[in-house]
Formats: sequence, C-alpha cells, structure tokens
Amino acid sequence: MSTFVYMVRHGESPKEGNERTRGLTQKGHLDAQRVTDILKDEKIAAVVSSPYRRSILTVKKVAEQIGQEVIVYEDLKERIFSSEDNRVSDKELVPLLEKSFGDSNFALEGAESNADCEKRAINVLKELLETFRDKHIVIGSHGAVMTLMMGYFDCKYDLDFLHSTSKPDIYRMEFKEKELVDVRRLWGIK
Repeated sequence: MSTFVYMVRHGESPKEGNERTRGLTQKGHLDAQRVTDILKDEKIAAVVSSPYRRSILTVKKVAEQIGQEVIVYEDLKERIFSSEDNRVSDKELVPLLEKSFGDSNFALEGAESNADCEKRAINVLKELLETFRDKHIVIGSHGAVMTLMMGYFDCKYDLDFLHSTSKPDIYRMEFKEKELVDVRRLWGIK
C-alpha cells in the first residue's frame, strides 16, 4: 500500500500585511474552491496545514468536505526570511532565495536558513507518514517550505522548481513507507 501526501501551496494572498495573518484575495478564495473540487474524490483522511491563515483558508473546505477540522502544525510554517513578521518584497526575495538555495545554511540575521526550515518541516512530514500510513493526507503549505520538503526526497525539487509553481498548486506525492516513489502535479490538469 501507499501513503499519498497532497502538497497544496496556498492561493493568492494580499501583498501587504503580517506573514501569519494575511488571508486570501478574491481570486485566492475562488482557487481554494477549485482545490477542494480537485481533491474531492481523492479519499482524503486528514487535512493538516501551516499555521498561516492563507494556507489554512486554502485547504479548509477540503477538511469541511470530510467532516474534519484542519490540523495545524507550527513547524509547517513558511521559511522565516527576515527577523520581521512582515512579508519580504518580491524584489528582496528573489536574490535571497538564490543565495539560500546556493548555500542551505545561509540566513539573514534573526531569520532561518533553508537547512533549518527543511529540518523542522521534514520532522513533521515523517511523523505524518507514520501516523497516516497508507492513507491520503493534504498539507496546506507555502512555496519555499513545500519545495524544501519535496527536495529532501528528490534534488530535482530546487529553486527552478519553486519558480515554476503557481499559487495555488497541488502535488500528489506517493510514498512506499518513507520512500518517495512518484510525484504528480494535479493543479491545472482538471
């Protein structure tokens, strides 16, 4: 049997505001309904998420559809790019990502490195693979942390992959025990 993990990158969110509390734009809410529609026949057993509001809102209707609440894991939050709680601008983020994916231990003062982010998120993913063995689970996520978790299992999930993803996006990862055996993109297919 296999365990299926559906990595769901959050929908479009406002460009300003606090990282933790920013919600979704109107387009983000519409896309969250599409995420729910895409996953409705996937036999989802549990929905977990980053604690950030935009991630929870993107997968909340999937949880409601199966009669459950979203299970929040603090360690699934997005990588901490700066010591502030506010969003890093796209202009600042691109070179920061390039440097971070070139040196996994690089971090601005008071922030987190790719290595640190990957370690905390992979610990949660391994726990989920054990807890929900042979089941289907959804993880509400973010671009960088999703890429780092996927890249832990296969190095082709790198900065170029991150740049190729959309908001939202869905990747179905199939595991045999804790070995990744297949990844399929579901967003944009149905």
